[in-house]
Amino acid sequence: MTTTIDIGTMIVSTPGTCGGRPRIAGTRMSVQNIAIDYKAGMSPKEIVSEFPHLTLAQVYAALAYYHANKDRIEADIAEYYAECDRLSSEWKAGKL
Repeated sequence: MTTTIDIGTMIVSTPGTCGGRPRIAGTRMSVQNIAIDYKAGMSPKEIVSEFPHLTLAQVYAALAYYHANKDRIEADIAEYYAECDRLSSEWKAGKL
């Protein structure tokens, strides 16, 4: 007998885990991380190869969530890169 998985349970958000960002249930892999890799040109199969603890179904669920909430996830990605730039500048200036 096969088990049916409700894809609505594959992505969760928990305050205090991954900054409350949406993530793949049972992991600390955020939708944002999957979206960044996908936007960098990685295919879902390549993402699974890079992170073998993930299944192809989980990666596709994350990508579906990303596409359904693209504006929000893109804003989160922009904030992430802005923070990386800020920290890099502070490090280069000897402030870290």
